[in-house]
Amino acid sequence: MNDAGRIRWRCRRGMLELDIVLQRFLRKYYAQLSESQHREFETLLSLPDHDLWAMIMVENDVPDATSPSALKLLRKS
Repeated sequence: MNDAGRIRWRCRRGMLELDIVLQRFLRKYYAQLSESQHREFETLLSLPDHDLWAMIMVENDVPDATSPSALKLLRKS
């Protein structure tokens, strides 16, 4: 499985809401991310579903002054 296929597979979750947000994120933003944002996204994918969903739904800013973090982009999805 190539890298894109592996990421798509990891985005398949047990929560329908999370599946929808992650798939939308992949379509809209993933190809444009920097290498560090790719790593951040993969770290987010390692979280349990409920923890990741809670992070996405929180309205607090994520510290990153120069460019949108993967989490900020997920919140837009």
